[in-house]
Amino acid sequence: MSLVSDITALAPGQLLARGVARHLAALGMVTVEELVPTRGLRVDVMALGPRGEIWVVECKSSRADYMTDSKWQGYLEWCDRFFWAVDADFPTDLLPEGTGLIIADAYDAEVIRMAPEDKLPAARRKVMVQKFATHAARRLQALRDPAAFAGFG
Repeated sequence: MSLVSDITALAPGQLLARGVARHLAALGMVTVEELVPTRGLRVDVMALGPRGEIWVVECKSSRADYMTDSKWQGYLEWCDRFFWAVDADFPTDLLPEGTGLIIADAYDAEVIRMAPEDKLPAARRKVMVQKFATHAARRLQALRDPAAFAGFG
């Protein structure tokens, strides 16, 4: 199966997510985009590390995008580390202390500030790994047979 991605068709936040995913892959992590940890929340990028660690990365393409985000604190209970991913021109002084910072573009990223670790309880981690696996499998199956998964994200 071969996929050709036209990055000109991606929205600014998706371009950031692409660079973040590339960087995290270089760190040995795997990622999915737009995962729903619980009703009413959808994270931009969730990463699963080689030791089972779970990171959430929220991609903000502009000051306005960040200022209208009222749900980000709800993501904290679903990950071990929480990061913001922004481009090099973003006013990073707006971002809260105690969160991670990644500077990204469509091609790569760099962790500027490591997020503090707040380890998930074992039961919550198990749920999240299951959600991650299910989400990834559905995405792969939808690539092979889009009609079978119409309506799934």
